[in-house]
Amino acid sequence: MKPGNRSGLLCTAVLALGLLSACEDPSTPGGPDPDGGLAPDMGAGLDLPPPSENSAALAVYYRRLQNDLLVQGLLRGDGGGPDTPFTDEMLARNFIRIALFDEYRADGDILRAEATISRLRRWEQPIRMAVEFGESIPVDQRARDVNSIGAYAARLSRLTNVPITQTSNDANFHVFILNEDDRVGYEDRLRQIVPGIGESSVRAFMAPGRETLCLVIAFSEAGAPTYSRAVALIRGEHPDLLRLACIHEELAQGMGLANDSPQARPSIFNDDEEFGLLTRHDELLLRMLYDDRLRPGMTAAEAAPIARQIAAELIGGES
Repeated sequence: MKPGNRSGLLCTAVLALGLLSACEDPSTPGGPDPDGGLAPDMGAGLDLPPPSENSAALAVYYRRLQNDLLVQGLLRGDGGGPDTPFTDEMLARNFIRIALFDEYRADGDILRAEATISRLRRWEQPIRMAVEFGESIPVDQRARDVNSIGAYAARLSRLTNVPITQTSNDANFHVFILNEDDRVGYEDRLRQIVPGIGESSVRAFMAPGRETLCLVIAFSEAGAPTYSRAVALIRGEHPDLLRLACIHEELAQGMGLANDSPQARPSIFNDDEEFGLLTRHDELLLRMLYDDRLRPGMTAAEAAPIARQIAAELIGGES
């Protein structure tokens, strides 16, 4: 996230393609949950280390930020309503801007905010999602986040028809909940999960500014238009609603909705922070992205007429 002119911060995420070697994703410690649920180490009985001065200050800062946003009537979780109408033409236009553009581009070892036209990208293989917590994350917070991510992953799976299995072994979509103190030692872990990861992606993960509330980095192999791995970073210092908002935006962007648009409403893919949780508009974007009539690798020009047809069907079907 970056400084803005309405709420002080604007909601953004990072979605970047990296070139990977064609090797298997190293397994995380432990085995899969036999019930198919998220099964991270919940830290039961751990004597958690006290937060550093920096981490404690961030927690205060983000708590005040959440309060400021709520006072302004932002971070809505109602999905949109009569005050946020949109047409099929608006939906199709927003889809092209959000799914066919990247929000960031790699400039040497740095990811810079710059909307850049791209191609349609999405998952064409099942997602094996794992949640990993830093040592300083409290047990009760871990339990809330596991439940939130599990329910939201099931929702994303229903919308996209991509199987999403929650696991602690052989994951290809990692969700890290880390405090500032936890993240310091994660570079080796990141390189283990994503062999050949670019330096710009490592820097984005390891050294986010205070204005970056959360991010996701999705990767393909050999430049393919399909995703093979993704890594999301959610700051553990966030209060509950801000953390949930990060989960909603980053996991949805990790499905292939890579950009934001100031015209998108009601939407979490808009830097005005009006909506904190996935909206009806955003659900339709996900359904469009994974419609069989669209194919990975399509350009905006190729996808636009098909997107208009799908949007018209979706809006017409809800009339």
